[in-house]
Amino acid sequence: MKIKAEINLEYKDKEYSEISYKSLEVDNEGFVESELKENIINFKIKSESLGSFLNTADDLIASEILVENLVKNIKKE
Repeated sequence: MKIKAEINLEYKDKEYSEISYKSLEVDNEGFVESELKENIINFKIKSESLGSFLNTADDLIASEILVENLVKNIKKE
């Protein structure tokens, strides 16, 4: 069975999207394809098993939340 999904994240501006893209790209290599266009990141996940797919999607979302929180806290200072 092949499982595929696309997750598109839209940020309020290009700067936020670039920071997130660069931060996540290292961890995603080999697991998730990503493409940055202006303020939107398009992630493509492909897997042969549901367990692997869910782990990859969960890691991606958790990592993005972490990056988002870090950026927000840095911007406040």
